[in-house]
Amino acid sequence: MSLTDEQLFALLTDIESDRVERKESFKGDAPEKIRQAICAFANDLPGHGEAGVVFIGARDKEGSLVGLEVTDELLRSLADIRSDGNILPIPSMTVEKRQLQGRELVVITVMPADAPPVKYKGRTYIRTGPRRDIANQQDERVLNERRRYRDLPFDLQPISFAKLVDLNRSAFESEYLLGAYAPDVLAKLRRASERLSHD
Repeated sequence: MSLTDEQLFALLTDIESDRVERKESFKGDAPEKIRQAICAFANDLPGHGEAGVVFIGARDKEGSLVGLEVTDELLRSLADIRSDGNILPIPSMTVEKRQLQGRELVVITVMPADAPPVKYKGRTYIRTGPRRDIANQQDERVLNERRRYRDLPFDLQPISFAKLVDLNRSAFESEYLLGAYAPDVLAKLRRASERLSHD
């Protein structure tokens, strides 16, 4: 889940990105806003399927670094966000100290949730362009539908990258069918299929 320095720098300087939140420090209203951003990135309403990133130690307007001193206490406080019970279901995220352009900063990487909607203190936060927002009823329906789609059993989920040439009829008949059906059932199915082909 760790992004390269090049990927991070591209996100840091993309002021219009809806996958990025920047804070100069973890003081004032920043703890609340960072938690809301983590919730929004976990919901991934735009459907990017990519991580959202919170930078702590960066100016919001131009993405320049402030030269934050990253301490163990700060990293522990940020890591506690994941499991303090305010964001549910618990988000998949990492907290790491990084260095870009010779300056320290904290990078929180948040992966899209498999079972949205994710809520912070009972509210569903989303990204609307480069800003945080609270989901409306339609947004909630979209997120709930994603969860229901992903809750399908594995063998009912489509494989998006599969192609027609990947199908192997001989392997299907000799491996799958022989394991899935009793020999007498297969014999009846073959006879029925032959009768239909003659008619």
